[in-house]
Amino acid sequence: MIDDCAKEHLQGVLREMRSAMLWKLDGLSEYDVRRPLTPTGTNLLGLVKHLSVWESRYFGEVFDRPFLEPLPRWSDVDEPGSDLWAAEHETREQITGLYRRVGEHADRTIAALSIDSPGYVPWWPRPHVKLFDILVHMLTETSRHAGHADILRERLDGSTGTAAAYATPPLDTAFRAARYAKIERAAAASGGGTEPDQPG
Repeated sequence: MIDDCAKEHLQGVLREMRSAMLWKLDGLSEYDVRRPLTPTGTNLLGLVKHLSVWESRYFGEVFDRPFLEPLPRWSDVDEPGSDLWAAEHETREQITGLYRRVGEHADRTIAALSIDSPGYVPWWPRPHVKLFDILVHMLTETSRHAGHADILRERLDGSTGTAAAYATPPLDTAFRAARYAKIERAAAASGGGTEPDQPG
């Protein structure tokens, strides 16, 4: 009974984080969902693509229940990290549709297995796992990238949150600049900061 409750809870939160990832794209242009927003190239649509690849692997091949559609390559020697951004020919609909189908496949795997069902992750130092381990790992990974997505979306239009019902409305530019400067002054006053930059 406790095992079923734990599985149901972890799966429920994972579903919420999947929804948050997709919601972060709502209302943005094709350019804004794709463009790099950090020096390493992190971008919103790329995060969704990346999660599609890894969730399909963790809830697919790890439990000998492979996801049967072709997937973007994650280990392309000629293009390392190609699972982290969308190429020109890849549409938003293709990537978000893939993510939804991967989630459905993962949910079927979770439903079919008990929380202590064994799996095998050949790329982990301790490859013998249970469904519980993978649920926790994938929930952690998805939550981490949802946090990245929240920061990226804030950089684009100031909105934050994990769901439309709880979204922080975009702040006006003057308010944001004043708050940024206030926080920067406090940081500098604490010991050796530089002159305030403006938010990017």
